[in-house]
Amino acid sequence: MGIILAIIIFSFIVFFHELGHFLLAKKNGIDVEEFAIGMGPTLYSREYKGTKYAVRLFPIGGFCAMGEDEEATDSPGNFNNKSVWARISVILAGPMFNFILAIIFATILTAMVGYDRPVIESVAEGFPAEEAGLREGDRIVRMGEKKIRIFREITIYNQFHQGEDVEITYSRNGEEHRVTLSPKEDEELGYSRLGITSEGYRKANALEAVRYGAYSVNYWISTTVESLKMLITGKVSINNLTGPVGIVDVVEDTYQESKSYGNFVVLVELLNIAIMLSANLGVMNLLPFPALDGGRLVFLFLEAVRRKRVSPEKEGYVHMIGIVLLMLLMVFVMFNDIRRVFF
Repeated sequence: MGIILAIIIFSFIVFFHELGHFLLAKKNGIDVEEFAIGMGPTLYSREYKGTKYAVRLFPIGGFCAMGEDEEATDSPGNFNNKSVWARISVILAGPMFNFILAIIFATILTAMVGYDRPVIESVAEGFPAEEAGLREGDRIVRMGEKKIRIFREITIYNQFHQGEDVEITYSRNGEEHRVTLSPKEDEELGYSRLGITSEGYRKANALEAVRYGAYSVNYWISTTVESLKMLITGKVSINNLTGPVGIVDVVEDTYQESKSYGNFVVLVELLNIAIMLSANLGVMNLLPFPALDGGRLVFLFLEAVRRKRVSPEKEGYVHMIGIVLLMLLMVFVMFNDIRRVFF
């Protein structure tokens, strides 16, 4: 069941990403040769207004094939004949649609379960928060340079900054106060913490669902970016990267652990995974790496600044190298996933 659910979730997220490219391509008058759901051999296809719409055998995402043939530059609908800003909007639309989808899912989830204000419910005895005078009802406003909007951001900030002093800005009775705390090792839990607990989740009205849904997506985006920084600086090992096999395993474990609590809990957990994956895919595709949307945007922004296109041959070579490197990374990640899951 986990495999099926993982395929459905991941395929819809990739499909929505490609839908962003497709809609902006159509809006800018760019030829779209094919818009497909799934990969592999074609099961069904139909042509409409110059575009082939297809359903393919393997339900793993989809693609939007635009007219980018360098030998067909006489066609007014060729991608390369459009203005640089039109092309930027088409490439940027994929990741942006991932963020939009994440916000939609997060809004639904917040409407279902509520939101977690960064308000302290209790302060643990003997921990830094108590020693600094924080108490029940205080609202955490900022940690270091990071603005805090939901309690989960407090938790993840502490996880990413273990053993580091942190300046906390909190609000009490409308007045802001600042204290510097040194997290204390919790021997039972095995990590350093400040010693504060959340008040839990509050029911959300329609506006709060949208607002805190957006905050949740921002949380996942920030978490992804911070994780990448830690990966680059060596604070996190590349062995911790997870690919499709790992995602399937997470979905399967989540489903098995939550199904005994009923369909509502299963839906909540799967929505949370979908939000995380969609936000993550949006961030990863914006990385300035060859072959990714971010890599293509680098060349387009260079063109916008230089007012001259980078040689298509040189750009093609760069993206080809990027594809090879990404494939090697995928093989490495898949091997790690298989080793972690099955051995």
